[in-house]
Amino acid sequence: MTNPYEISDDTPVYVISVAAELSGLHPQTLRAYDRQGLVSPGRSAGRGRGRRYSLRDVLVLREVQRLSQAGVSLPGIKRIMELETELDRFRVALAEMAAETAQLRTELESTRAVAARLAGLLRSRGAGGTLVPVRDSRAGRPEAGPGPSAREPVPAAREPGPDLPAAGTAGDPPPESG
Repeated sequence: MTNPYEISDDTPVYVISVAAELSGLHPQTLRAYDRQGLVSPGRSAGRGRGRRYSLRDVLVLREVQRLSQAGVSLPGIKRIMELETELDRFRVALAEMAAETAQLRTELESTRAVAARLAGLLRSRGAGGTLVPVRDSRAGRPEAGPGPSAREPVPAAREPGPDLPAAGTAGDPPPESG
């Protein structure tokens, strides 16, 4: 909030008598629900530290009343509310993951486009290099295109020769033992 006088749905502003009237419940019922953890109002500063309810608290009180009238026990109501809170967290996490997945797919497509352009440049220059096939994640096999086919073996590493020393040597003669 940019304005210190702006009030959100979570701002605790209603004293218990107003919250009771808005929710249609008795103030003693609100105190009992607070003790049982169904609603946790804010506390005012000062000596009395009285309860202050937000608009969201009043809406929760109305939902508690509705469920109670439908025959749900208070522990059952508390569990329902916990599960709804957990469900809300999961929905937020799912939305974040979906956005991240979309971003990653965009980046993947961009990377594939760059790889295709680089492969085209390599072919046009006639460098004679071999290309490594790019796997199509949807099919799980290499895409059609330049480079070895799925049946052709991938060329092994170069064999040691005059310009490449054998494994375990640096091309120098072994030191003489004394």
